[in-house]
Amino acid sequence: MIFFADLIHQVIVNVSSMNNIISFDKVSGILVCEAGCILENLISFLDNQGFIMPLDLGAKGSCQIGGNVSTNAGGLRLVRYGSLHENVLGLEAVLANGDVLDMLGTLRKDNTGYDLKHLFIGSEGSLGIVTKVSILTPPKLSSVNIAFLACNDYSSCQKLLMEAKRKLGEILSAFEFLDTEAMNLVLHQFDGVRNPLPASMHNFYILIETTGSDESYNREKLEAFLLSSMEDGLISDGVLAQDINQASSFWRIREGVPEALMKAGAVYKYDLSLPVEKMYDLVDDMRIRLGDMAKVVGYGHLGDGNLHLNVSAPEYDDKILEQIEPYVYEWTSKHRGSISAEHGLGLMKANKIYYSKSAETVQTMASIKKLLDPNGILNPYKVLPHSLNS
Repeated sequence: MIFFADLIHQVIVNVSSMNNIISFDKVSGILVCEAGCILENLISFLDNQGFIMPLDLGAKGSCQIGGNVSTNAGGLRLVRYGSLHENVLGLEAVLANGDVLDMLGTLRKDNTGYDLKHLFIGSEGSLGIVTKVSILTPPKLSSVNIAFLACNDYSSCQKLLMEAKRKLGEILSAFEFLDTEAMNLVLHQFDGVRNPLPASMHNFYILIETTGSDESYNREKLEAFLLSSMEDGLISDGVLAQDINQASSFWRIREGVPEALMKAGAVYKYDLSLPVEKMYDLVDDMRIRLGDMAKVVGYGHLGDGNLHLNVSAPEYDDKILEQIEPYVYEWTSKHRGSISAEHGLGLMKANKIYYSKSAETVQTMASIKKLLDPNGILNPYKVLPHSLNS
């Protein structure tokens, strides 16, 4: 057992130096690389090859692809490209006993038995250490357009999303939202960041990105959508990026929210999946519940029903936490949501898993853990309840 533990420790330590791109097939767009590759470096490499990563995160400058796979990171364009379960074709993992499990396939279709790679995607290193990965990457499209819009109420945001899916269809690549509290935080915490719609503060802001192969057609399609949405009263104001600098400034606002929250003081963070029509009800409920004790901020990936609920306060306070937990988890469970949408359960939320998974499901997960890691040396006390890690 000590030998296996030492071996796994060596693997974990060495993963950060495993940062080589093994191969890239320009015909199929399949990238094979080591787990220590920084996501931003992969994005840059693929850009030079005329392709893109299906995954893009605000933390791309520091996160590693192995960690992204192990936590099944979601990102900004899941509405277009899906999760890593859809894009990872194969992987290599080191098991708790030191065996190397070679599942580094590059085939789109392979029905020879169980597709075991999915056990390791999102398992947070609790079943094995991902060391290599093969990913299907889409070609880079020449036309990218970004609109920054304002809506008066959450109902308009929902209707705008439905219309975007209908009228933009195949070119819709991102649909992000943030509320006025999130916007105020970004504007206050960062010098040089400006509201693209400065005439007045709005209740909600939407960032829409489209990608396609025909610039004229795609831009006309987006402009027609924006015009009809304005006429229907779904949009109260909006602007279409005229160049890459303006597009980057739009994304800077959306991607800057987490950092702005950290700069503002203490923050309680919750990563939730909920039915889109119910998402913002939780934000409203929390504002009523907390009153003047703290600020409640709502933003996230509206296109795939992922709410980032954040409670911001000058300092951490047990009285605030008592008002948040377990209320947030109970509320999410009541609406059949997920208490961990895209960042994993980790250590802090392992005991909360029953809010999203049945006892029978959790027991089956524990059985798989026991089979692959009988001595419990891989990320102990993470993912599964502590009572099942003994």
